[in-house]
Amino acid sequence: MELRTSTVTTTGERISAVEGGSELGHCYVYLIRNDLHEEPYALLEDVHVDESERGKGVGTLLVRRAVELARELGCYKIIATSRFGREELHRWYEKLGFRLHGYEFRIDFDC
Repeated sequence: MELRTSTVTTTGERISAVEGGSELGHCYVYLIRNDLHEEPYALLEDVHVDESERGKGVGTLLVRRAVELARELGCYKIIATSRFGREELHRWYEKLGFRLHGYEFRIDFDC
């Protein structure tokens, strides 16, 4: 058996919440394609809101825009990940329409 690799290009968008010239928060949406679906799927990553702005709806606006963008780009799903032990954050994602679907398995590299 021979293993071959080929380059696949992934695109992404950075969504920022800005007020008065200052960034209040941001997130990233990456489009990922594979041979199992004609449409891409979206990966929501690094949702971050400045500590002084948390609890004011900034994160909700960012995530809602990310979901809207994924739909606009023809994605068949959007995935968000969160670590175990962050139950409040998990409830927040569920409130925004996400559902618990599975586990994330990963290997962290020391870079």
